[in-house]
Amino acid sequence: MDQAQIEVRVLTSLSQITAGDWDSCACPEVADGGRPHDPFTTHRFLLALEESGSVGRGTGWQPQYLTAYLDGMLIGATPMYAKSHSQGEYIFDHSWAHAYESAGGRYYPKLQIAAPFTPATGRRFLVRPGYDAVGMSALVQGAVQLAAENRISSLHATFCTEAEALAGEQMGLMVRHSQQFHWLNDGYTDFDGFLAALSSRKRKNIRKEREQACDFGGQIRTITGDDLRPEHWDAFWRFYQDTGARKWGSPYLTRQFFDIAQETMTDDIALVLAERNGYPVAGALNFIGRETLYGRYWGCVEHHPCLHFELCYYRAIDFAIAEGLARVEAGAQGEHKLARGYMPTRTHSLHWVGDPGFADAVQKYLDAEAHAVGEEIEILTDYGPFRKSNPEEQQ
Repeated sequence: MDQAQIEVRVLTSLSQITAGDWDSCACPEVADGGRPHDPFTTHRFLLALEESGSVGRGTGWQPQYLTAYLDGMLIGATPMYAKSHSQGEYIFDHSWAHAYESAGGRYYPKLQIAAPFTPATGRRFLVRPGYDAVGMSALVQGAVQLAAENRISSLHATFCTEAEALAGEQMGLMVRHSQQFHWLNDGYTDFDGFLAALSSRKRKNIRKEREQACDFGGQIRTITGDDLRPEHWDAFWRFYQDTGARKWGSPYLTRQFFDIAQETMTDDIALVLAERNGYPVAGALNFIGRETLYGRYWGCVEHHPCLHFELCYYRAIDFAIAEGLARVEAGAQGEHKLARGYMPTRTHSLHWVGDPGFADAVQKYLDAEAHAVGEEIEILTDYGPFRKSNPEEQQ
């Protein structure tokens, strides 16, 4: 196919493209009436970030959506942003920025291809089915050309799929490997089936934690779809503010984002609430994909033993089993997830650096980091909670 036939355009708002056009590349699978694989690259999610002021002027996330057209038909799109900082990405490049600026360079602005504030793996180069190779090639070339022509230091595509990482590497991008902890559904019919796969000690620990959590003096329920109400977001906003203030200094999402979510995304959301005397005291927000439950935010106004584990990890497993989902992605970091059945999983990102000398230094760093990540995954996997072949572990 002649690359010259493809026109690449930059959009500064998703309001400049219809939901139907964007989602024909972002989530073509919904044509069968099911859920999108990745709720975070849908038109409705990204537009909610814009309309709520969570991204845009004053946030350091300036939309620069890249789109590729072939004979007037959209064949590819990518959620890209001009960034003036490195917050809300979860793939840390602060040391790169410091090194580049210490050498007299200007690291910001940079270009970031990502689902903002969302450390969840998914396609970053959203290509219409049948145009996979040519669509991704056009988007990668277009993004690199945009960065080079504007003397932008670097381009980053974070939490891309493994297939995109392999394809991007063949196109000259640098691959970075990192890790998260994911729970995988091995055909469990209920939570007890999952527990049966664990060592005796880990199984007892989890049962004890669940008992402690449920002894907080109230009830826990998972709310989704039409059962979600505006008052639920009033409660969750209090939780989210508390967590955001402690982790990031200020929350990434605005209050209006949750109002928009109530209007356009309730079917994408599973909200776990702990209530005592009719008053919400803690909550965990999950987004629902076609095969994956994505744990995103947690917060509380009362502290109770093990309630965090119950709402964020165990209720997520319950929901995934009940809905027949293949996995739970519980967000970034957290080796404490290992003892609760969430195993180390490799994640991927792609990077382009304009300065040749700096690019060479970054590549050497990535090579060493990849080796360390591989070793860590191997060690952590060996320490996992699942039963070993030792008969004593199966008692």
